[in-house]
Amino acid sequence: MKIGAHTSVAGGLHNAITRSRTFNGTALQIFSKNNNRWQAPPLSEADIAAWHDAAREFPLEAVAIHDSYLINLCSPDPVTFARSLDAFIDEHRRAAALGIRLLNFHPGAACGRDREDAVALVAERMNMAHEATADLDTISVIETTAGQGSTLGHRFDEVARIIRDVDDQRRVAVCIDTCHIFAGGYDIRTARGYEEAMAEFDALIGIDRLVLLHLNDSKADFGSRVDRHEHIGKGKIGEEGFRALMADPRMMTIPKVIETPKGKDLREDLENITLLRSFVPEALRARQTSAAAAMADA
Repeated sequence: MKIGAHTSVAGGLHNAITRSRTFNGTALQIFSKNNNRWQAPPLSEADIAAWHDAAREFPLEAVAIHDSYLINLCSPDPVTFARSLDAFIDEHRRAAALGIRLLNFHPGAACGRDREDAVALVAERMNMAHEATADLDTISVIETTAGQGSTLGHRFDEVARIIRDVDDQRRVAVCIDTCHIFAGGYDIRTARGYEEAMAEFDALIGIDRLVLLHLNDSKADFGSRVDRHEHIGKGKIGEEGFRALMADPRMMTIPKVIETPKGKDLREDLENITLLRSFVPEALRARQTSAAAAMADA
């Protein structure tokens, strides 16, 4: 199973790979630079070589980059827009240099704009970024949001409208964050609620667009539109919703990453991931084992 955590790159990007071994991670998410600054030094040849060396020593099944929190592709401020577009393009290039295809990002906040106009602008500026990186095969992965303030993407139909207007359909996909969709109005506390949410997602976007899952419980209440992550089973979602997700055969091969609070020893990551793995039914475990064996033989 492709499962892991968002992991610190302190001391060098490659250290995130080593740290992920602490919780037996097979998937990983990182920031490629300081997530609260616009500028960052370009990746050096040594940075890139160290990353690839670590990846060969400890192979992972899936890796994603989460872009800077400052980026807002629909900002009405021309300076912020210019910085956002440049930073988004740079994130694509950094991902490509590391051999990472998935670039996860928040669609942005309307900041006073009409929401429909803002949605159209996100797609337009994704097109600009894709044109500037036409030589790359990186994918812009739209993350569902909690909908705080004027943030876009807390409803699946809004995400679907962004996708519709992206020119290169090969380079757009989606990440579902469980905390975000719960706070955004999808009640996934029960197996039935989870199935209803996934049915809506499939109808509006398509499960085939889902390439990444952020598995986080929620400190905030259902429909609160407040983004506060909690450990699995200890928040307002509870265990049943996560059991339903982990038992869903459609989710079997989709990379799963937790973004829950942690200490330096990463003990919490190990506990959360161990719990999530325990939710996988035996029949699905057997299917995963068989699939892995078939891939190894091939």
